[in-house]
This record gives sequence, C-alpha cells and structure tokens, in this order.
Amino acid sequence: MSSWKTPDHASYDIVLIGGAMMGSSTAFWLSQMGYHGRVLVVEMDPSYANCSTAHTNSCVRQQFSNELNIRISQFTADFIRNINEYTGDERVPSIHFQTYGYMYMSGDTEFNTTLKELASLQRSLGAETEFLSTDEIAARYPFYDLDGITGGSINTKDEGYWDGGTVFEWFRRLARERGVEYCQNKVTGLRRVGGQITHVELASGESIACGQVVNAAGPRAATVAEMAGLALPVEPRKRYTWIFSAEDPLDRDLPLTIDPSGVHVRQDGPRTYLAGATPDHDPAVDPTDFSMIDDTWMEKAWPAIATRIPAFERIKLVTEWAGHYAYNVFDQNAVLGRHPDISNFTFLNGFSGHGLQQSPAMGRATAEWLMHGSYRSLDMTPFSMERIVEGRPYMEKAVI
Repeated sequence: MSSWKTPDHASYDIVLIGGAMMGSSTAFWLSQMGYHGRVLVVEMDPSYANCSTAHTNSCVRQQFSNELNIRISQFTADFIRNINEYTGDERVPSIHFQTYGYMYMSGDTEFNTTLKELASLQRSLGAETEFLSTDEIAARYPFYDLDGITGGSINTKDEGYWDGGTVFEWFRRLARERGVEYCQNKVTGLRRVGGQITHVELASGESIACGQVVNAAGPRAATVAEMAGLALPVEPRKRYTWIFSAEDPLDRDLPLTIDPSGVHVRQDGPRTYLAGATPDHDPAVDPTDFSMIDDTWMEKAWPAIATRIPAFERIKLVTEWAGHYAYNVFDQNAVLGRHPDISNFTFLNGFSGHGLQQSPAMGRATAEWLMHGSYRSLDMTPFSMERIVEGRPYMEKAVI
C-alpha cells in the first residue's frame, strides 16, 4: 500500500503496536517518565476513524466490583482534574468533566443486596456511592417510572462524562514532541526466537528489530498475539450508541442510568441524550464491521428508555454509530504485562468497555513495567497473563 510510511530506523527499544488511546497513553508516560530509548508506535490508520477510542461514550465511574478497578478510576478522576500537573505542560487545556454520576437500577432484591455490598466497598475506598430506595430515587429524580424497580445505587463524585478526546490528542502530541515516532503502517508478523520477539514485520516490507513489543491493538489484540504464537481471549464485540433529542427535555441532568434491561441512557447536551445497548445476539464480529442493520433500537433500546423515562416517548434520533469492545471473554478484565513464555512481549488488552476511563492508569503502569520490570504506582499484577494461563479468573461484575 503506497500510504504506508517507512520507519526512520531499523531498530527500536520499544515498539507499540497500536496508537489509539492505550498505545498513546503508554507513549506519553514513557516520555513523561524520562525514558531515553527509541520508541516506535505503529498505527495502521492515523485518522483513528474506526478505532474503539473514536467510538467511545467517554465516561468514568467508580462503581466497580473490585478494589483495583475502583482505584484505577479514582486516578483517572485525579488526572482529569490535575492534567497540567501530570503533563507538566501549561498548554494543555482544562478537561471538561460532567459529574452527573451513574445510576444502577435494580429489579430484584438479590441485586439490591449486591448493589449495597458494592456501595459499601466503594465507600470504604473514598467513593460516595449511595444505595437508594425507590422512594429516594423518586424524590431526587421524579422523571423515572419506577415500575419494577426495587432500588438503585448512585455516585456523583467523580463519575460521569469527561472529554477523553482532548486527553487523547495531548497524549499523542506530547509523546511526539518528546521524541516518540509514530508510523502509519501495519504489523503483519512477529519474528520469535525462543522466548523473545526479535523483529516486527511491517506491511511495507521492513523487518524492524525490537527490544520490547507492546500489544495495544484493541479489538485486534488476539490477532497480534497469534503472530507471537500466543492465545488471547479477547475479541471484538459490537456495541451500539444513539444520540437523540427530546421534545420534552428533563428539568435536571440525567445520570448515566443502567436499566435492568441492560440499556443505558445519559445526558449529552441541554436537549440531547445518549443511549447505548448490547445486541441480544452478541457474537464476535469482524473488526471492520461497524454496520447497524438490526432492530436493537426499535425493539430493545427505545422501548426500555421510553418505559423508564416517559418524557422520552417523544424523541428524534440525531445520529447513531456502532463501536467495538475489546471484550475479554475470560473474566471481562484487562490483560497486562508479559506472557510467561515470552519475556519481551507485553499485553495491554481486553478492557471490555472500560478502557478509555482506565487509560491514564494503564498507560502509566505499562510504562513503569517497560522501564523497571515492575509497577511503581498501582499494583496491576491481578491483571497478569498468568491468571489466564493458569485458569484463575479475576472477575469484574460491573460491566455495562
């Protein structure tokens, strides 16, 4: 392909496969931490038009079921609020952070118990999650029809929408300004000798010698792992998003509301709202498939939304799109660090829909791992590849 760009050098200390949010976060943190080696980011589409980052709903929450994911999101919130301090660059603008919160709704007493337990865990770590009775929900948010609802949890501290796109732009910009090379090309193979990847093969014909390789390929992560002779339980799963305007907008901000049906909806603008849903038939898809050809909106999403919020019976679709989760079918959690059989191949994969909100912490952790062989801030070892090899799931229950 004539548009492929030849890298500037024949060898690099670190090659990052994928330059979207995770790859660029890692590149930024390497440069921020003062890494002096040669770093190459290989990205097949520098427009990023079809990457998961471009199709994200850009939210952050602390309502997770394990401590590590909660702490990761808390770091993201701190990073958003103090981005100039973390980047050391006054040019970086303040990041818009709309903390309308998440509202998890329950439709049975068993899930009430789960939400109460999780709220207790989250509060013990500094979140402000509350479990609300239906009367309490109705008092705060009278626009809900609570038929079939038995309670819900909400946290409006550091939960909601944030401008992930601007953060992504500055991750890339600062990394490049500090010497990280971005190259428009496609990785077609990995040359492995024993327990080492020695070369990265490119579509343009080059064979690039490498010290370390990072798989940051998003929904294509399993394909990259296969190039190294490794199995990775991560696959592209399609997720739908719709933006709609309301003839009768609500009189207060709408939290990101997760209905028991699985459909979610949140505030997007003064008169517009964002909804999302998983198709009932949810197989792995081709990573180039962004079609919206089924009836998920008419048969699942809108009926659930209009039932839960009667004001949304009169709405107009503004736009819609399909994106991909890099879905870890093993336990719906990230896969980080090296494979026990290959000492210089690092995973940064499988975020199962919460990748953007985890990207500041995950990029920092990966940079620490690459530079020091260990984590220096948050200990990410529960996400190691060893748990998959050994069949030890590290489950995350709160996956939307």
